[in-house]
Amino acid sequence: MARRPWVDQEACISCGLCVSVCPGVFRFAENGKSEAYDPAGASEQEIQQAIDGCPVQAISWKE
Repeated sequence: MARRPWVDQEACISCGLCVSVCPGVFRFAENGKSEAYDPAGASEQEIQQAIDGCPVQAISWKE
């Protein structure tokens, strides 16, 4: 099983950086927080940019 991006809902501050960097992977959920809805929507490099750019480090890889 490939690794997948995961957003910690409690840490997320809804800044939108991940959504703007990888709109094919991240979106805002009904609670206003970001979620990874399609891990195949971008390359691992693009997803890593979102992970590295998250100001509260709410995104990580899950196996």
